[in-house]
Amino acid sequence: MNDKSIRKPGSSAEIEAFVSKVKEMSSDLSTEHTGRLIFAMDATASRQPSWDLACHIQRSMFETVVAKGKLTVQLCFYRGYNECKTSRWMQEAVSLHKAMAKVACMGGQTQIARVLKHTLREADASSVDALVFVGDCMEEDVDELCQLAGKLGIKGVPVFLFQEGGDPVANNAFREMARLSGGAHCSFDQQSAQQLTELLKAVALFATGGRQAALEYSQKTPFLEHFASQLESK
Repeated sequence: MNDKSIRKPGSSAEIEAFVSKVKEMSSDLSTEHTGRLIFAMDATASRQPSWDLACHIQRSMFETVVAKGKLTVQLCFYRGYNECKTSRWMQEAVSLHKAMAKVACMGGQTQIARVLKHTLREADASSVDALVFVGDCMEEDVDELCQLAGKLGIKGVPVFLFQEGGDPVANNAFREMARLSGGAHCSFDQQSAQQLTELLKAVALFATGGRQAALEYSQKTPFLEHFASQLESK
């Protein structure tokens, strides 16, 4: 894929494609299901503004699923030199916010492979309905990341990758990881906070209520009506 095929971050076509994928994903989850979602973020130095944004809007993930079932979230982040940490599983938005508020972003390289390996371990220990990753770049072996993403796909754990900006290396890697895991990829920028909010809501509904819950929500939300085709082949 060349750079000309990369859409502008936060573009309507990109958002449309992402929500269409969520709509089309098949799932046998009932509305009584307690979703288990790993919320992973790049906490390297360049990510501080977006980290603050995510702290602010993550509450929407919980608020949206109140009527559909419980949502349990585990925070996972990497930063600095070889530091990758995870929190306990949390069922309250305030708990996740407090955990995120304690984190200060530090310079360092990406550690996405460690996030994927952790998710695989959690999936082996118990069920994981989805992995959400928010980051802006990729500085690792793309073949290793794709292999790990494929393993998650085999285990039925889709990876939803939200990319800040339009770095072409990250764009190509994230798209392939999403495809192999059965998830989806979408880019955003600092001017598209509402888009990221709605995307997080859609994934939270998928984790707790499956495809039908995400579909019902998208039908009631004008912004989500524009999702197009990422998961049509799934």
